Amino acid sequence: MLHTGRKFNFERLTIRTPGGATLQREIIRHPGAVVVVPVLPDGRIVLIRVQRHALERENVECCAGTIEHGEAPDRCAARELIEETGYEAATLIPIGSFWTTPGMTDERMHAFLATGLRAVGQKLEEDESISVFCVASGEALAMIERGELADAKSMIAILLAERRGLLH
Repeated sequence: MLHTGRKFNFERLTIRTPGGATLQREIIRHPGAVVVVPVLPDGRIVLIRVQRHALERENVECCAGTIEHGEAPDRCAARELIEETGYEAATLIPIGSFWTTPGMTDERMHAFLATGLRAVGQKLEEDESISVFCVASGEALAMIERGELADAKSMIAILLAERRGLLH
């Protein structure tokens, strides 16, 4: 263990290659995360603008967050949806899961579609500054094509929802 962080840990692994060489690799151990595609009754998708310090810019994304110890992915999705967008969902539909960056972390992300949305107000964490906006599903897909929505987890979740015929 190199470092124990607030949300994930950094480890150094010693591995043996098929040729017998010994190598060291640093990895991130992650508890998993969720990404949510919230869809309003009129078919618009709720997106967020969030300041991403690693990018040194504001980024357009779907709401998402880290699973807390012992928390089920659907509970995390419901919690993050309220915290970041201010909407509560009547229904959360699992639409897939994926490894985010398997070359450096074991983070598995669970994607959900949220429907039956009801405005309840954002419950942002102390360090979050998030603005909410809504776009037609076709516009969200166009934003991906134009590179305006370039966040991988959000792109994958929206495309999974679209491929399953869940967007209109």
